[in-house]
Amino acid sequence: MANPMLTRVEGNELILERVFDAPRELVFQAFSEAEHLKHWWGPRGWTLTVCNVDFRPGGIWHYCMKCIDENQGSFFGFESWGKAVYEEIIEGEKIVYVDFFSDAEGNQVEGMPSSHITMTFIEQDGKTKLVSRAQYASAEALKSVMEMGMEQGIKETWDRLAEHLQSIR
Repeated sequence: MANPMLTRVEGNELILERVFDAPRELVFQAFSEAEHLKHWWGPRGWTLTVCNVDFRPGGIWHYCMKCIDENQGSFFGFESWGKAVYEEIIEGEKIVYVDFFSDAEGNQVEGMPSSHITMTFIEQDGKTKLVSRAQYASAEALKSVMEMGMEQGIKETWDRLAEHLQSIR
C-alpha cells in the first residue's frame, strides 16, 4: 500500500498516523455519522450489524461487529460489541472519547482494557493526516490489546476507510 499506517508505542500510549486522500471535512464526517461508519468500520470480513451514534459531547456510539467471513475460522459468526463515550468534539478537527468493549446493553466488559482516544484531523494540501492517540491505564493493558491483534485490525479498518472515501468522492 502506498500510504501505510504508522504505528508507535510510547509507554501506555498507542499512536497511529495515516494520510487519507480526501478533504478533512469528509474524513471527519466518516467518523461522525452512522451511515458512513456502517461502510468501513472493522477489519476485513467483519460488518456492523448495530451502529447507534449520538455524536455530541456526552453522547455515545454503540456498535456490534460481526464476522461474516467463513475463512476466518472460529471467528466466523462471532460478535464483538464496543462503545465510545464522546468527551470533546471540535468540528472537522478533533474527537476525544473513551472506548471500551461492551455487551449488547452497552455495559463495559470486565477485565477488558479501555482507552482514552484523541483523534486529530490535520489538513495537508487537500488530504487529511489522521493522528490517533490511545492512552491505556498501563503499558500492560496496551500490550494485551496489541496481542489481540488490534494493530492489524485498525490497519484493515483504515484501509477500508480509504476505500470508502474514494468511493464517495
